[in-house]
Amino acid sequence: MEVKRACSASLANVLALFVVAKLNNGSMNQTLRLLTLLCILPWLVQAQSGNTDRSGGIVPDEMMVYKNVPGKVTELKLHIFYPGGHKKNASSPAMVFFFGGAWNGGDARHFYAQASYLASRGMVVICPDYRTKNSHGALPYHCVEDGRAAMRYVRENANKLGIDPDRIAAGGGSAGGHVAAATATIDRFDSGRNLDVDPFPNALVLFNPVYANGPGDYGYDRVKDYWTYFSPMHNIDKDHPPALVFFGDSDDLVPVPTAEEYQRRMQELGIRSELQVFSDKGHGFFNWDRDDSPTKEIITATFSAMDTFLESLGYLEGEPTAADWVASRL
Repeated sequence: MEVKRACSASLANVLALFVVAKLNNGSMNQTLRLLTLLCILPWLVQAQSGNTDRSGGIVPDEMMVYKNVPGKVTELKLHIFYPGGHKKNASSPAMVFFFGGAWNGGDARHFYAQASYLASRGMVVICPDYRTKNSHGALPYHCVEDGRAAMRYVRENANKLGIDPDRIAAGGGSAGGHVAAATATIDRFDSGRNLDVDPFPNALVLFNPVYANGPGDYGYDRVKDYWTYFSPMHNIDKDHPPALVFFGDSDDLVPVPTAEEYQRRMQELGIRSELQVFSDKGHGFFNWDRDDSPTKEIITATFSAMDTFLESLGYLEGEPTAADWVASRL
């Protein structure tokens, strides 16, 4: 996986200077001037913005349709990252990352950086599309429905993807963290094919997940008609997989005591639950574009902790290489 450094801003500058010169010297008639500006303006705005999205300028190795849905965008895809030299007859561990966005928006690029790093360490990593309110008029439970469908597709096609069907972890941030946790706790919201395939992940890595949705919790007003079987907090059982969870102590959507209660319920059942709380950090602190420190200390810390957790489960081998990976992309 390579980070594609954008050069479009430089090209935009050159084109802009050329067009302005032509406009100023009168070599274009008035109509042609207007048409030229209308044509290039959207491209200039986009190019000048550079790599401002949460992907860090990273691109996946393959895209694969896993579900067809009604709407303008009819294909939901898996954005797939492979380890170097990966062969489809391998049996590599896998991670499925769900993007955040309050069940309203967002896209699969959210976890491209984490995906690229874990792929560099030997995992197949997948970032699925799923329906949101903005993209498809979806309700929150549609997000879970798509998340479960994505997990089923990955496990059903383990041989095709070169992964171990018994080592498929799920992760995500905010609402995507909810979707990931829901695939581990909720046995509802299913439709379509391959419903006999188990969607439950073997491990969880969650970034400030909104995984409590009861009265007084995040999103309750939107899910109050079905919250009892939508809220992961209220559906924890003995089959919950081991979990690593990150939070900032200044999170304004999910307070740390909620995370501590989730951990307590897991530990009461004898299930491994690790909670790491970062001081003076708010919701979404882990995003590539939020860490503006010179060496991206937060990114490195969360990557290293994720690496250590997955290594302890037998998903990775060797010491974390997060610091070197991050340094090579700054």
